[in-house]
Amino acid sequence: MLLPRFYPILDTEVALRRGIDPVRAAQEILEAGARILQFRHKGFLSREAFSWLERIAELARTAGATLVVNDRADLAKLFGAALHLGQDDLLPSVARRVIGPDTMVGFSTHNEAQLRAASSEPVDYLALGPIFGTATKENPDPTVGVDELRRLRPLSPYPLVAIGGITRANARQVLEAGADSAAVIGDLFPEDATIRARAEEWLRITSPAGP
Repeated sequence: MLLPRFYPILDTEVALRRGIDPVRAAQEILEAGARILQFRHKGFLSREAFSWLERIAELARTAGATLVVNDRADLAKLFGAALHLGQDDLLPSVARRVIGPDTMVGFSTHNEAQLRAASSEPVDYLALGPIFGTATKENPDPTVGVDELRRLRPLSPYPLVAIGGITRANARQVLEAGADSAAVIGDLFPEDATIRARAEEWLRITSPAGP
């Protein structure tokens, strides 16, 4: 499969901390032209959070973009979305019992052992990170770094998403080191511009021609 080089992750906690409605953020990211969007909600799935996902799923369908649900195989099944799993979630082979064989599945890895083990799982892409230091996880795994990303890239046949601390300043490094896609969380939210403008900037930065 061919992953978009810009992989925005809408973390609801990060959005709310910055005073931004998650649905509005999703709309602006999709209007900018993003072809994939992950919905990440780590807290309790309240009615409000379910409503956000419901509305974001409709926005993604309208935009013709792939919606990815983080952690929750049941919600991915319910909304016809792709699924992204972490090391503490269900194994992809188990999640397949819920979502079936055709749903796109991504799986996070943090080191060589996990990357090798994940390559035998029924996934469509893998994520590796944190490449750089990150502020969006309470207890992040050790930093991988660009040199280690370059070393590990040939070990897996799957498309690889680099994640963790990726900004406009370092995104080209991870793509040049072999990542197929750059996952962006914190740097989606500008202090002095709209989210749409920031997403458009990201699309320019990650285009094969560069900025």
